[in-house]
Amino acid sequence: MPFPSRLRQRLLHLHGLWLRTRASLRSRGLAPTLARIRERLTPPISAHAAPLFFPDTHTAIAFPPCPQPLASLIIPVYGQLETTLNCLRALSAHAPDLPFEVIVVDDASPDDSAKTLAQFPGVRLIVRKENGGFVLACNEGAEAALGEYLVFLNNDTIPQPGWLDRLLDTLTQYPDTGLVGAQLVYPDGRLQESGGLVFADGQSANRGRFAARNHPYYSRLQDADYCSAAAIAMPTHLFRQLGGFDQRYAPAYYEDTDLAFAVRAAGFAVRVQPDAVVVHDEGTTAGTDLNHGAKAGQVRNREVFVQKWADTLREYPHTHHHDNRAQVARARAQILFIDSDTPRPDRDSASLRLFNLMRLACAEGAEVSFMPDDAAHAGRATQALQRCGIEAWYAPFIASPSRWLRQEGSRFSTIVISRHHVAQRWIPLIRRHAPQARIVFDSVDLHYLRERREAELTQNAAALHAAERTRQREIAVMQSADITWVVSAAEQALLAQEWPDIRVELVSNLHSLADGGLPFAERNGLVFVGGFRHPPNVDAVLWLANDIYPHLRAMLGDIPLDIIGGDVPAEIAALASHPGIHIRGQVPDITPWMNGARIALAPLRFGAGVKGKVNLSMAHGQPLVATSCAVEGMQLTHAHDVLVSDSAKGFADAVAQLYRDEALWTRLSENGRDNIRRHFSADAVRPALRRSLFAG
Repeated sequence: MPFPSRLRQRLLHLHGLWLRTRASLRSRGLAPTLARIRERLTPPISAHAAPLFFPDTHTAIAFPPCPQPLASLIIPVYGQLETTLNCLRALSAHAPDLPFEVIVVDDASPDDSAKTLAQFPGVRLIVRKENGGFVLACNEGAEAALGEYLVFLNNDTIPQPGWLDRLLDTLTQYPDTGLVGAQLVYPDGRLQESGGLVFADGQSANRGRFAARNHPYYSRLQDADYCSAAAIAMPTHLFRQLGGFDQRYAPAYYEDTDLAFAVRAAGFAVRVQPDAVVVHDEGTTAGTDLNHGAKAGQVRNREVFVQKWADTLREYPHTHHHDNRAQVARARAQILFIDSDTPRPDRDSASLRLFNLMRLACAEGAEVSFMPDDAAHAGRATQALQRCGIEAWYAPFIASPSRWLRQEGSRFSTIVISRHHVAQRWIPLIRRHAPQARIVFDSVDLHYLRERREAELTQNAAALHAAERTRQREIAVMQSADITWVVSAAEQALLAQEWPDIRVELVSNLHSLADGGLPFAERNGLVFVGGFRHPPNVDAVLWLANDIYPHLRAMLGDIPLDIIGGDVPAEIAALASHPGIHIRGQVPDITPWMNGARIALAPLRFGAGVKGKVNLSMAHGQPLVATSCAVEGMQLTHAHDVLVSDSAKGFADAVAQLYRDEALWTRLSENGRDNIRRHFSADAVRPALRRSLFAG
């Protein structure tokens, strides 16, 4: 990028930081603003992968008896006793949480393997009289297995802690998965394979070979052409249905590739789970020479494979790639999402919405990438994206936005940018480095509308002028984008009236219906949910505690009120001294309050967009009392699916009425869930998402 252009982008970024700092000072005050600045300036979490585990020779080998295993681990062995012992030591040192059995198939080893392995408690030993190779040994072990899932593991591996739990989690969370493989790494920590690629001539490649194992390309759950049988898992019934490893490949090589193709032909997916890490000392058992020994079977069996799958292979690329771009080239669409930072679905409604939208885009067949504007690896939040199959980027794999877009931008058909202050900086870069991409601006909510309402509530003239400046910037971003997303029908109507030239799509919050929780008679108390980085929530809780709750206590007695949400400021924390009010802060699981509190409260006096707290409670069948601002644009009707009041006394009266009236409570509960189904489910959002992301 020419120097003036880089300077312009830097100045825009600094200008945006100044505007957000000034707005934060105005709405939050000095101390919270300084806290946010410190947070932004703190170096990002290290993106380096965790150290690899290697057992020492003194680690005991013993496995508990398991008459009803969920998983059967099948380890074929031919000699190499010390290698096998290291594998078993690793399994024993960090045993999986789930019930499992260990089946070692000794394939007529020339050493004392069988005699030694028979001594270890919990090891089921099968001793073959004649050496038949990997294929026959694995098939015999699978015949004896008792588990619901089969896990094939080479003896020259060191499984890392949690590997098996992650593999089986993938099979249960994604039922269309017929086979899942672990990420294989070399003992020195470099990546050996994150799934494999197959080409039209039958040759294959290890995806990511010798790369950093935590590189974003290779750190997400994704489809693979095949996975090395050094560490794979699949349902037992499917393996047996397919006839096991095809014996035409005996003694070894291409049997795992063939199995993956058979799994897909049966209608299931083949995936790699990088969260399951296994160290593989490649070549220990079979060598690496393609001209001699067992490894020579790789050349011979490729011809067998090509003949068997000739029709299927015509659809595969001819050019050999060793990264995921060959796989990417066959995807339906490449979608990039950009936001200020990595979404944390347990912290705020906007994060939950973005997280669910990306998951829905994946389910629609897209390859989805995510870029946080702060370039930080966000720990568990980043890992949550990767486990869903989202390619999450972060430093040190991002040198700068412009350089990254120069390298990666050409593959994206659509780029979605959240929040106007982020889009203002990114749109010029995208137009320059990814001109083919459709740009979707996700407003999240109309910021200027929220700022204007706060200014009108507080009668702050300076804030009103600032809201007008925000409006100008926000509209300018909409006019420079191809499509604008809004979250409420009210905002869509407002923009259609004032700026009819802007293409607007309604893409609202996305929720799944939860179970209905406890019945009316077994529920108790009131709950408010909302993160306190959001100024409307601070104002709402202060109004609730000081003006509404005293009326409630007068009518309902000592009724408990739970306040849930992270980043609690001092003025909210101080409310814990009020009788009956409990400041819970950020909770690891909100479900107990959704299922156990009788009524949710949403006393917002200003704001914009759609309120996640309202969606959340309705999805759980928990009725609400709310202000008109809180239910704006959500297709809700007073006394049908919610109770609405904008005065402190009226709000308290509505809560008291709903708290005592089981018939009204039940009606609102049922109708609220129906509202989620009709307006905020995946089926409701999918048409607009398809028009925005996939339409030509």
